[in-house]
Amino acid sequence: MFYVISYDIPDDRRRSQLAKVLKGFGTRVQYSVFEAHLNKRQYEELKRAVEHLIEPSEDSVRYYALCSACVGRVEVPAVGDVTSDPKTIVV
Repeated sequence: MFYVISYDIPDDRRRSQLAKVLKGFGTRVQYSVFEAHLNKRQYEELKRAVEHLIEPSEDSVRYYALCSACVGRVEVPAVGDVTSDPKTIVV
């Protein structure tokens, strides 16, 4: 499944930590937006990692799941590309 993860974190330290975690799962496409192709296990792991970092009363994190048909309709009219599904996974 293709996910778009966005966040608004007022605390510099938590924001940096969250970006570092998200880089381990996907591709940064804007300052506070990541895209990732994840299976169910990876998605659950990502959510657990985020839950351990954020302060729910202050931070905003959103997960958008897009079906393959929707991903095909994503438009990027300027710099950048939609994150492609990796064909090879290196562990």
